[in-house]
Amino acid sequence: MTCIIVEDQPPAQRILQKYIEEMGSLELKGTFSDALKAIEFLKTHPIDLLFLDIHLPKLSGIDFLRTMSNPPSVILTTAFSEYALESYEFNVIDYLLKPFSFQRFLKAVTKVSELKKQPAPYAEHHNINTPKTEIYIKSGYEHIKISIATIQNISANSDYTEIVTSDKNYLSSEPLHFWSNTLPANQFYRIHKSHIVNTRMIAKIIGNQVTLTGGAKLPIGRAYKEGFMKAILE
Repeated sequence: MTCIIVEDQPPAQRILQKYIEEMGSLELKGTFSDALKAIEFLKTHPIDLLFLDIHLPKLSGIDFLRTMSNPPSVILTTAFSEYALESYEFNVIDYLLKPFSFQRFLKAVTKVSELKKQPAPYAEHHNINTPKTEIYIKSGYEHIKISIATIQNISANSDYTEIVTSDKNYLSSEPLHFWSNTLPANQFYRIHKSHIVNTRMIAKIIGNQVTLTGGAKLPIGRAYKEGFMKAILE
């Protein structure tokens, strides 16, 4: 895969360049210290993968993504976790918190490779602009089809996630970030490191707590609150 780095800190640039070189399967086409230079490059040089810092001079990484109508696969790199929720609006593949190890970097790149290997119907199913009404939950050896509209919340619990619906709960081996990337971004928001909520199931929000229509109460993490409140009040 071809890739570029958009990162204004030389030490972070060197780490990414080293990791990319060690990968072997990645071809680095350029390193840019600001998003404006990267935009000019991308006009004539299509690439497969973008390593993007959020805090950049002139134009932030998030605003950079807003300018792109058909962005490549994106892996965000930042020292600030509070932007994770907002990044899911742009179908970001992964979110690397600095400092990150080569193993964590490898996991993110592998995720991009696996998505690119999926057949076209899968890619269409995961297109953020395509409305989805149903999903399949892998629970043990079963794949269970459920209606997205019935999902109230999804919570991480040890090595599995619990999908809470209006009439039944399901356990899945998929991690929480899988559901963040799979479910409609304009309806499901990560409000805590352990919780994703269906905004259509929210009855009220008091302080740092969400109450769902069924009566369940979920905490809002401090790092997620500002982005979550901004998203639902717009």
